[in-house]
Amino acid sequence: MTERNIRVAALDRPAAEDEPVEIVERKGIGHPDSLCDGIAESVSRALAAAYLDRVGRILHYNTDETQLVAGSAAPAFGGGEVVEPIYLLIVGRATSEYEGTTIPTEPIALRAARQYLEAHVPELDVGTDIVIDVKLGEGSGDLRDVFGEGGVAMANDTSYGVGHAPLSETEEIVLNAERRLTGEYAAEHPELGPDVKVMGKREGDEIDITVAAAMVDAYIGDVDAYAEAVEEVREYVAEIAGEYTDRAVSIDVNTADDYDAGSIYLTTTGTSAEQGDDGSVGRGNRANGLITPNRSMSMEATSGKNPVNHIGKIYNLLSTEIAERVVDDVAGIRDLRVRLLSQIGRPVDQPHVADIHVSTEAGIAVGDVEDEIRTIVDRELADITGLTERVIEGDISTF
Repeated sequence: MTERNIRVAALDRPAAEDEPVEIVERKGIGHPDSLCDGIAESVSRALAAAYLDRVGRILHYNTDETQLVAGSAAPAFGGGEVVEPIYLLIVGRATSEYEGTTIPTEPIALRAARQYLEAHVPELDVGTDIVIDVKLGEGSGDLRDVFGEGGVAMANDTSYGVGHAPLSETEEIVLNAERRLTGEYAAEHPELGPDVKVMGKREGDEIDITVAAAMVDAYIGDVDAYAEAVEEVREYVAEIAGEYTDRAVSIDVNTADDYDAGSIYLTTTGTSAEQGDDGSVGRGNRANGLITPNRSMSMEATSGKNPVNHIGKIYNLLSTEIAERVVDDVAGIRDLRVRLLSQIGRPVDQPHVADIHVSTEAGIAVGDVEDEIRTIVDRELADITGLTERVIEGDISTF
């Protein structure tokens, strides 16, 4: 095997926790952009599974151009209605015929999208509140050829992925606040819709968390019940924040509400997609689930791309996993950035460069940990097909 081009150097900026100002965002699973990400990835996994089942290998496809056009609704205490349905268009390329076998790619996509919405936005009536359309054309011949036959695939593009670890305290709060609000909390509080956006700002040692939480009108009888629901969300997020930091934390929820004017974040379906908020794949969270302007990021959309040779997906997921593995296994690392660059037609386990930057604790030099880092990076790249398998199984989140 050719020796991989792995470079290790000192991080060229302060560690994240040392920055004077830090900004972190997460768009929740019901946000229009996240809905597009989730549906595109659900379709991607369904196509991969169908290809494996019918022809024994994953054929060329990408579904990362999914778009959502917002509808309109008339929410009301006790239950309102959708006035104009949301429109969702699944756009991409998918191989529909292989050696005499036909794969019904568009029906597969429609089924996957419907199942995803029913599972994650239960108040949204698929077919009535949202209309789903799909347009999957055939891929270009040169990209299908680059896709390869078995073994390690060839990179489909000259592109890059970026990952970092460990998460800062602010990042941990933002990520886990949304996940737990739309998970365990929502399971006990149906008035909270899945469209929860969390913004974190740390200025010095003071952290401010701003939450936008869509409330579902069917479960809220009046404005007092709404105010109580908002306060319960605030208290819950405060508890979560206390698990990750000893810094001072302030929590604000639905700051645009104007009770006197009767303007509150009340929805019928639990998503702002019913209120004129459009969505698109790749416009929200990066592959690690966060939007982090203090960190290096790739602008590539991760969701919906094929998990075999599409660098925009594989290297963003892999760089994040590499960063996490290094921090877990190597002592004394405060901050780590991983950048993986591909070259089209080159094996995906042989990046053009794997560029690692590290910030270490006092008394530890980069040279002290360089060999350990190289070993882990090399090991993770060698197991890149394992990453593909876990993506297809849905074991790795892409947004």
